[in-house]
Amino acid sequence: MSDTLCLTSVEELIGTCVAKHLYQIDPLRDCRWAGFLERHPRASVFHTKAWLESLRRTYGYKPIAYTTSAPSQDLDNAVVFCSVDSWLTGRRLVSLPFSDHCEPLLDGAEDLRLFGEFLQHEIGKNVVRYIEMRPLESLNIATGLHQSTLTYTFHRLDLASDLGTLFRNFHKGSTQRKIRRAAREHLEYREGSSEPLVDEFYRLFCLTRRRHSIPPQPKRWFRNLMNCFGEALKIRVARKHGRILAAMITISHKDTLVYKYGCSDPRFNNLGGMHLLFWKSIQEAKNSGLRFLDLGRTDAGQTGLSTFKSRWGASSSVLTYRRYAALGTAKHIFDPPVTDWKSRIAKQVFAHSHPRVLSVMGNLLYKHVG
Repeated sequence: MSDTLCLTSVEELIGTCVAKHLYQIDPLRDCRWAGFLERHPRASVFHTKAWLESLRRTYGYKPIAYTTSAPSQDLDNAVVFCSVDSWLTGRRLVSLPFSDHCEPLLDGAEDLRLFGEFLQHEIGKNVVRYIEMRPLESLNIATGLHQSTLTYTFHRLDLASDLGTLFRNFHKGSTQRKIRRAAREHLEYREGSSEPLVDEFYRLFCLTRRRHSIPPQPKRWFRNLMNCFGEALKIRVARKHGRILAAMITISHKDTLVYKYGCSDPRFNNLGGMHLLFWKSIQEAKNSGLRFLDLGRTDAGQTGLSTFKSRWGASSSVLTYRRYAALGTAKHIFDPPVTDWKSRIAKQVFAHSHPRVLSVMGNLLYKHVG
């Protein structure tokens, strides 16, 4: 996605001065944003204009960032959100929807103090139902608001070692064996960014989501990601005799390759299709001089997926999402667990729905749950 022209109107640039020394900007239109992300060591793929534009195009979310940097200055800090305004789930600020993590790009106690005042200001005015943060590192912002949390596991593979050492660090009984099996089976590997590959990926993605009783995200989401990220995004597929066995989407940003989506045909998992895709991704990232493979978050209870990621030699840490809301109104501020009876019924309905019906459900529901 090409950068837009730098704004010359101060009024357009700052939007609203939401608190003393705190300015609201539009990261999609502010010409300082890309340079700021390039300089900031904690900026990730989820802060980029490409990711924010994909969210806007697909779900209609409005990106907003808050900073203490005046319009005439270079950006020194910022926290980016999407404004989610849903008749079904209420109005809220989320940093960021459908993002595994999104660090607040703040530095120092004063930044945190000002941002804490902003949180209380927005909640106190009843502007939003709640504000959600998804930091990569533990975040402690002092406020008088109710706080609730939800935790996930995050995996990341350090690519500093040579490829031989990386391979030897893989689990011998499963990961190394599956990579060798894929080679013996002469699986076909293909990568790229094209409409036919989006179609192939999405067909398998829908089948995988149905197997897990979850509606798929709209196809236009993946098409928008492909168009906005350009060559940084790759769709990778593994085939045998023309049949697609596994597929994944990766995005490269700065020194990191991000694994974002994956799917496979369980009838052929023994052939090592998904292991081939990960190994090809690791080789390519290493040869391109990248430092990390971001394997994303894993929900609580997904022990199989967590074990799969750990067997690549990836380190794990805890992601803690935090929601801020007014005192006395946040008893159920995070969604109820999947053991809730309504969730169990919904999963049963999804499990027995036709793939086309699931796609329609995804189109209708996801913009409300980001």
